[in-house]
Amino acid sequence: MTAPDLAPILPSLFLSHGSPMLAVDDSPTGRFLDLLGERLSRPRAIVVASAHFVHARPTVTAAPAPETIHDFGGFPDALYRITYPAVGAPALAHDIAGRLTAAAFEAREDAQHGLDHGVWVPLRRMYPAADIPVVALSVNPAQSAAWHYRLGLALAPLRKEGVLVVGSGGFSHNLRALDWQRGQASAYPWVTAFTDPLRAALLAGDLATALEWNALPYAQQNHPTPEHLYPLYVALGAGGGGARGRLLHRDVEMGGLALDAFAFDTD
Repeated sequence: MTAPDLAPILPSLFLSHGSPMLAVDDSPTGRFLDLLGERLSRPRAIVVASAHFVHARPTVTAAPAPETIHDFGGFPDALYRITYPAVGAPALAHDIAGRLTAAAFEAREDAQHGLDHGVWVPLRRMYPAADIPVVALSVNPAQSAAWHYRLGLALAPLRKEGVLVVGSGGFSHNLRALDWQRGQASAYPWVTAFTDPLRAALLAGDLATALEWNALPYAQQNHPTPEHLYPLYVALGAGGGGARGRLLHRDVEMGGLALDAFAFDTD
């Protein structure tokens, strides 16, 4: 789908990263990401809350040269040879940890952890030159959507400081239910029954409904575990209090992998 160029003040983003093959495949979502970086004002740094970076305490990567982590199995050899050599931003990581601590989170910095595929797969499409510093932020599936929303709220001021805040996960994510032979296909009815009301709530700025995602139809079937959904709420919070979503892209693969992308801000 086509959308207008995004405003000079950076929104926060939620991106569905799908399969690691998104890094190399020609697909509607890949082509969307190829153009997305050009539509944004160039950020001075990027913070990505990734579904694949899980900690009990909010953790930010502080390595000056984070490694590329290939945290998946069973894919073509070429995928494991990809690197995304973006530098880290230890000073920004320290700043973020301070903001989170001030918001009553027990934040920590990790000077060893690299960039998992929830970070580098979408960024490789958006910013292939890997010339913007990157910090990863953890999620905690044992916490709630509201907890992750508060996490994002603490990062909302970064939007006006040239930092792009991204939540990288999946709008629906049940790998066991996917039809791996179907490729790109229409969504299963149980996916539509969940994603339609959640999408509508985000676009309307209906925070109460969005936070109560597990009360929506087929919530557990779409997200048997919530780590791929919770980056959405980090992005929603980072858009600022009262933020509404703007739908940037939607697609579905293998019947059950909804790949919606949103921008959030209060403008």
